[in-house]
Amino acid sequence: MEKSEVNVGLLGWGTVGKSVSKILLSQRKNILKKSGINLNLTKIAKRTMPVEGQDIDLPNNCLTTDPSEVVNGSGIDVVVELIGGVDTAFDLVTQAIENGKHVVTANKALLAERGAELFQLANQKGVFLGFEASTAGGIPIIKALRESFSGNQIQSMHGIINGTCNYILTQMHEQMTSFNVALASAQEKGYAEADPTLDIEGIDAAHKLSILSSLAYSTYLPFDKIYVEGITKITDKEIQYAKEFGYVIKLLAIAKMTDSGIEARVHPSLIPERSILANVSDAFNGVYLVGDAVGPTLFYGQGAGGMPTASAVVADIIEAGQTAVGGLVNLKTGGWTKEVSSEVEISSIAEVKTRYYMRLVVRDQPSVLAEIGQALGDCQISIAAVTQKDSQACDTVSLVIITHKALEKNMDLAREKLSKLEVVEDDFTVIRIEELDFDNT
Repeated sequence: MEKSEVNVGLLGWGTVGKSVSKILLSQRKNILKKSGINLNLTKIAKRTMPVEGQDIDLPNNCLTTDPSEVVNGSGIDVVVELIGGVDTAFDLVTQAIENGKHVVTANKALLAERGAELFQLANQKGVFLGFEASTAGGIPIIKALRESFSGNQIQSMHGIINGTCNYILTQMHEQMTSFNVALASAQEKGYAEADPTLDIEGIDAAHKLSILSSLAYSTYLPFDKIYVEGITKITDKEIQYAKEFGYVIKLLAIAKMTDSGIEARVHPSLIPERSILANVSDAFNGVYLVGDAVGPTLFYGQGAGGMPTASAVVADIIEAGQTAVGGLVNLKTGGWTKEVSSEVEISSIAEVKTRYYMRLVVRDQPSVLAEIGQALGDCQISIAAVTQKDSQACDTVSLVIITHKALEKNMDLAREKLSKLEVVEDDFTVIRIEELDFDNT
């Protein structure tokens, strides 16, 4: 084998795995011309052997149902993990690293939950561990954080990094459909799984934010330290009333460096309809990042799908191949080579200070607003705007309130106080507002 030749083995051959195969086989000459690396797709491990009539012309004896042929195979230089999940993927990736093989993964859950262990092992063994495709699909946000912005202090990140939720909220905003109708449409188009829990409850976005924050702030930020709230409680009424106030609702993944530490949170947010992120629609992703030197930057593109994700995977394979040939390992592990730094605090959601949207169903009688205003005032929350909506019944109305900035812990107190008022009829809705003003005020 010539020095420029690198043998690649895949673990998993689903949508992304097949797309990676297509790129490696169809673009082999182009990759060699651009990178100097001759990538050979040598072995693919999948659960079952395929039926006849596959549309990809694979090399002879390429397919196997035994993953050990990939992770232990003496002729494999780069192992690509595309099976998903945590436990089995962790065991296979660990074995590959132990065998001195370079690894590429698209598995955000694996990195968010056990990334520290894998990067420490990769550091010990001196092998490359690439993960560009783990977050935002084909958007090169990982490479930007690892390399391009390494001379910046990252002040804030606001990301739309789950295509399923963004598609659902876009449909609700543009078509004024219900959450359930929009979810069904997402499932029909293949944007949402039959069980969409990981997406709609914000877990997938939190896995990705763990990765981005660990890179941005050079300190391992565990997934379980991130505040997570999904979109299942967003109704068409919230979409409509937000629009009337000039806002769009998005599921945001937010990380900020503050005086009290790093904020890391995933939740629905009202953002100004004039903002750039408000116009990231359907299943697309967008990350708005601010560095102290570079200022505000936007990364936008397809955050999911076979070919966009495979594009990022192949970029890592090429870098891993260059490492294998050149013998120089640039680990670029960010904060994963150490535990959470004692010098960097992860701030509680209780200390977040923002504006709020509130919708309450209240009795249609005099002095109601005065009672609610008094309850909010007692919790150090002031009202910026208020409007009364159509009657819910003969004796109730919806009251929609926008507040000035307030601490989350004060809003928690206000929720408790408001729930005890006789004039408040039902459970009420509270959604945070992100103005995206990036001035750290």
